[in-house]
Amino acid sequence: MTLRLYNTMTRSVEPFTPLDAGRVSLYTCGPTVYNYAHIGNFRTFLFEDVLRRWLEASGYDVFHVMNLTDVDDKTIKGALAANASLGDYVVPFIDAFHEDRKYLHMLDADAYPRATEFIAPMVVLVQDLLAKGIAYRGDDGSVYFAIGKFPDYGRLSRLDTRELKTGAGGRVSADEYAKEDARDFVLWKAAREADEKVGAAWDAPFGRGRPGWHLECSAMALDLLAKRYGRDVLDIHAGGVDLVFPHHEDEIAQSCAHTGQPDFARVWMHGEFLTMSGTKMSKRFGNILTARDLRMDGVDAATLRLLFATTHYRQKLDFTDEALASAREGSRRLGEFASRVARQPGVEQSEFDRIALVLGDEFSAAMDDDLNTSQALAALFEATRAGNRALDAGEKPTAAFQSVWARMTGVLQVLPADPQALDDDGFRFVLESDGYPRERRLQEFWAVEMKNRRLEAKQSRNFAESDRIRALLAEHGWEVRDHRDGTAAVQRK
Repeated sequence: MTLRLYNTMTRSVEPFTPLDAGRVSLYTCGPTVYNYAHIGNFRTFLFEDVLRRWLEASGYDVFHVMNLTDVDDKTIKGALAANASLGDYVVPFIDAFHEDRKYLHMLDADAYPRATEFIAPMVVLVQDLLAKGIAYRGDDGSVYFAIGKFPDYGRLSRLDTRELKTGAGGRVSADEYAKEDARDFVLWKAAREADEKVGAAWDAPFGRGRPGWHLECSAMALDLLAKRYGRDVLDIHAGGVDLVFPHHEDEIAQSCAHTGQPDFARVWMHGEFLTMSGTKMSKRFGNILTARDLRMDGVDAATLRLLFATTHYRQKLDFTDEALASAREGSRRLGEFASRVARQPGVEQSEFDRIALVLGDEFSAAMDDDLNTSQALAALFEATRAGNRALDAGEKPTAAFQSVWARMTGVLQVLPADPQALDDDGFRFVLESDGYPRERRLQEFWAVEMKNRRLEAKQSRNFAESDRIRALLAEHGWEVRDHRDGTAAVQRK
């Protein structure tokens, strides 16, 4: 079966054919590094990671770029509030993002361009649009894109351009805005006092200022694409569904007006929201849960990845404790079977050859059908049930099965990490080679386990044991805080 992907531009699932045989250029919109990325963000990032893994498992050489937005309204506001330079303010959040993605077993992108590193190509792009008369300098000193001069504006988001406001009085300078605010958008913002204060202003022929958010991705993608392939059209551009408008719509307009190409990407892919109690995760609703929150609670990365894989990337997924517990159990079952297989001596031929054939066919068919991860998971679990029955009957695994199993589980990354260390109290730590400092990981998992043991002792009215654990945590720099919803172990600074 040929790989077929849903293209937001055409609103249909289409056979995927890259521009260059065997090679795929993939651009994914990364985090805005003004705060820690929450798991709603990571649902999108992990869908993109699965996309890349399946492309590579299918034999494609993938060139993956994920940008880091380090200059926009949010990062400047954050730097001002922290009384820090923009550069100093974003570094901890960039570092945290890389820690989080490694914890979640995301493959390294080939490039993580920061917007502030690509000011020169942004200036060139704006100059070209000004020269073509598609951009103009507003009375506020900023440079705007005239959407009335780009007839195809609104194709991606299906806007009715007859209702769009253009020209004087029809401009929007904010980086993010609602669909009803579709007007001439800002390419280059004239420098303000706040920009100068945090070091977010650059000289340009059309006036000192800084790039608009939409301009940044176009310039970075085009610059890196030209250097790698010598062309200006992406194979796949992916991001969250909230980026369809205005971000990706504006990217298309400015990029195509600049290059003269009919589109900026052959395929546009968008992941749906992760919700909590049916509400989109956002600061506005106060329902933010970060990857580091889960890591501190001892949640294995495979558990979260399996939870996300249970629902198609184009469907909303509601995050609940029950769903997480079910995913943890599913990952455990897969891990136990994998351990049983690993302990068995291999043979040349057995029932496992048939299981491998079925698994390979069903998993591949599911993933080729627009990354149908829920069906791919079903194939894994059916192979697990069949494999356990075969092992119980005395059958031994074959090299063919081992190969297929490793390939399929490697795409989804749903096998739990192996326990690798015991502390003096007998607690088995889950250690992962993800770049997170080993000693720090040991401390965090130990503290979480001790916190849980103290809560169990307290609920059993074993107050002597509860007090002993509290004192032990305090001795190692951890403070136990009881509150209505449970108990937390917080490291004292």
